[in-house]
Parts: sequence; C-alpha cells; structure tokens
Amino acid sequence: MRLAIVDGYSTGAALARRLHALGVESTHIQSQPDVHDYLQRSFDEEHYAHNLRHIPDLEVLGDLLEHRGVSRVIAGTESGVTLAETLSLRLGLPTNSADHLAARRDKNLMAEAVRAAGLASPLAAVAQTAEEAAAWFTASGLTEAVVKPRTSAATDNVRFCTTADDVRAATNSVLGARTVFGEPNHTALVQERLVGNEYYINTVSSRGLHRVAEIWRYTKQRGPGATPVYDYEEPVPATTPQAAILREFTFAVLDALGIQETPAHTEVMLTARGPVLIETGARLGGATNPDVVERYCGASQTGLAAAALVDPQTLLTFDDTATAWTGTVRNVEFVNHHTGPADPSAPVKIAQLASAVAVASSIDPGDVLTPTADLITSPGYAYLAADSRPEVLRDYELLRSWERAGLHTLTTAATQQGLGRTA
Repeated sequence: MRLAIVDGYSTGAALARRLHALGVESTHIQSQPDVHDYLQRSFDEEHYAHNLRHIPDLEVLGDLLEHRGVSRVIAGTESGVTLAETLSLRLGLPTNSADHLAARRDKNLMAEAVRAAGLASPLAAVAQTAEEAAAWFTASGLTEAVVKPRTSAATDNVRFCTTADDVRAATNSVLGARTVFGEPNHTALVQERLVGNEYYINTVSSRGLHRVAEIWRYTKQRGPGATPVYDYEEPVPATTPQAAILREFTFAVLDALGIQETPAHTEVMLTARGPVLIETGARLGGATNPDVVERYCGASQTGLAAAALVDPQTLLTFDDTATAWTGTVRNVEFVNHHTGPADPSAPVKIAQLASAVAVASSIDPGDVLTPTADLITSPGYAYLAADSRPEVLRDYELLRSWERAGLHTLTTAATQQGLGRTA
C-alpha cells in the first residue's frame, strides 16, 4: 500500500511512524511553502519514502501521486485537510464527501452545516471589521463572547470577551494576524461563549462507519489577555452516560459535515441545554502520545486510524462502547509564567516525577519563552499516570508549583554563567 500524508506534523508524525512500522510506503506533501516552527519541530522525515515538500500546481502534484501509485491521501494535521481531500477527489480516491469541503475548515460554515442538520452550535457572526463585531455583540444581548479566526487551530488568537471594547480589540488582533498555518485572516468569528463541561471526541471513520477511539474532558485556565490556556485533560470511559451522549451527538456531526473516510477531532460542550458543537477537524487530534494512550486504554485514535487505512474491516470489529481505562491518567499541558531563555533541564526534572510516564517538550535550544497564552506558547506536555488518583494529583500540584517558581526559564544568574537552574 502507498499513501500520501499532507502536513505530517503533531500527531500526524505519530501516524507516519505507525504506518511505516506496518510496512506502508508514505509520501509527504507540504500544503504551504513555509511551515510554522510550532509544527515543523514535530516532523520526522525518516518515516517517509518521499518528501515532495510544497508543490503549488495541483495537476503536477496529482500526476506525481498517480505515477507513484498512491491509493490514499490523508491529512496529518488541520492545515492539510483541504489539500488532502481536494487531491483525493481529483484522483478518485476514498475521502470525505465533496459536499461541505469548505465547512470542514471554516468554523462558520461548519456551524451552519450542523445547524441545518438540527444540531446545536453557538450563536455566532462573521465580522469584516472590529466595529461590525462590536456592534453584533452589543445587539446580541450576550454577556460573554469568544473571538477567533475562522480557519486556525491550537487556540491561535482566541480571546474571551465581556464587553464591546473587548470584542473590538480581539477582532482587530485576529484581522491583523495570520493563522498558525500562515493564512491571512480576512474576517473574524464572534461566538457566544458556552458554559458547561468541555470534551473532545477522537474518532475514525471508514465508508461512512464511525468509531470513537478516545473521549477526554478538558480543564482550562484563563490566561493572560483573556485567552484560554489548556490546563489538563482526563479520559472519559466509554461506559459513562456522558460518553453515550457525546458519541451519538458526534456521529450526527460527522454525518452533517460529510466526514466518511478520515479521523476527526470534535470538541463539544455539554451545557444545560444539551451538547453543543464547538468545532470539528477532519484529522487526528493533536498533541497526543498514542503509545501512552494504548498502554492505559488498549486503543488510540492514531493506532485505530493506521489499522483502518491498511484494513477498513478493522472498524467493524472495534467495539467503541466498551473501551476502559486502567488507573488514573492526566495529560498536563505545561504553563510557563515567566519571560526568559528556556531552561533545557526542565523536561528532565518533570520526567523525574513518580507518575510521569511521558514528557514532550515543544521548545528548541536557544528559545526565549514568554508566559503561556495558548498552545503555541506552551513549552510542552506530560502524561501523568498511576494506580491511585492521589499520586497523580500530588505530582500535578508539584509541577504547577515548580512552574510558578520559574521551572521553564533560566534564572538571570544562570543565564550569565551559562549554567542550568540551581534552585
């Protein structure tokens, strides 16, 4: 089997590694000429037989893939979704429906599509100017709103707002920036801020059949500048009432968006009025370690996606209503509180926590860190796991206390002496 991965970054790199281990020959494609460091640092070329990099001419690119005998084109991360599906449709390969192609990237079109299917999504408007956004917020009667780009990810330029002035400033910030994928923001999305418990549901679909691989519950902090900062996620067993509700709602969302042949990462808020869609990405969930997930759950979205690509019948035998977790598992995002040179010893210290089973650093030597305001400015993440919950909670609190004391940045004295932290 030969396939192509568009933008094999983040968890897409783990998928390439799994496919390589299964004997699948993969080709890498870059959707954009330039790649943000946040994405590029996760790329591993050794798991690809060919790296075509960026080829802007779709006809040339399609001919190359056809000549190589590629039978599937899939997205490794959010930025690769549209190109992967467009190439697949041109080449007649299995992919998601041609309907709603744009809605699988554009959060406003996405909300319209799910509302048309009778599913709940936040009250929202698209604004071309900051004044337009502020006027809509005032007229809406909302007390809180979220302003965000329409096609980005990783909490890029997402802001919580409580006043028209907040909305105006947040919209100006979006319109004045490019997304993490390098795309210009011509408009901004202003949405009702939902209240409830937030979850993400990682699924795999093949031939219109959906299966849930993992469900996790988010806990977030309010970061600097009213930004949502990821705190930690904990898994939700498939046998819980919440999982049943989320499973049914998510499958309906996937159908509404025409997601038939790919992994998907769906974020849902369970509110007093029921489940409400935040957004769906027709790709793998990011910032995960499938090896750890499988150790404590027996399955992961990455592993299930790789198996389904090789043999679609795999999904038929996978019972997603019976998956269970052993022990207590918490995926903790690092939160840096200080500005300064990155301390390379921080991941080593975190790995010494008794419950730390995996540590992923997202910094490079020489990086200067600023206080964490989103996923892009987080220094990484760690999985904490233990048989008893108190062990995980103890190490989590210890990690947070280290971070408040300056774990991730070098002290002035250490920087001057070229040494690591001594305190």
